[in-house]
Amino acid sequence: MRPPQVGQQWVYQIRNVFNQEIVDVVTETVVAISPQVRIERIGKKLGPLPEEIQEPWGYVIQDPQWRPAQRFQQALPLWPEKLIPGWSDFYRTRYQVPEYPNASYYWGLSIKALGWESISVPAGQFKVFKYHSENPYFESNDVFRVGNYREEDVWLAPEIGRWVVRRSFGRYITLGVSWSNAYWDDYLEWELISWK
Repeated sequence: MRPPQVGQQWVYQIRNVFNQEIVDVVTETVVAISPQVRIERIGKKLGPLPEEIQEPWGYVIQDPQWRPAQRFQQALPLWPEKLIPGWSDFYRTRYQVPEYPNASYYWGLSIKALGWESISVPAGQFKVFKYHSENPYFESNDVFRVGNYREEDVWLAPEIGRWVVRRSFGRYITLGVSWSNAYWDDYLEWELISWK
């Protein structure tokens, strides 16, 4: 996996999978590598976005991929700890929402390594390792959500130290709503359009 260096950058086009509309173009830039890896994020439409914070590299402390951002009590792996097809693991921790640090919520993460592929995106062709992650039945900071579930497929390119495609969605229920009628969270696909 390429180690982080200040100035490394990845630019992603984010698409709504339901209607294929481009939601935003986000530029992610490494702005610090010690004592934490800090990745600044700026959307073309949304402007400054919450930072991603890793400590150490490959283990996330603050994950901004979903709204609101989550700050974990212990760092979680961003990708499989072993890039070997069939490897899997499950992690449990709690998280806080940075704006509301006085409460914490249960978080579970399942990661399953699927295998190596070749993939073409606007930024080029890459050898990638595909993995699947799920967050089954975590607690939301939104008190009206009584059941929550998220999953994503990720195509990770070790040569760039980041994913080239990330496709994620979530479902949730409120009081009196069954899982067969669950509401949709965002269903988004991130696709790499340039990197350095």
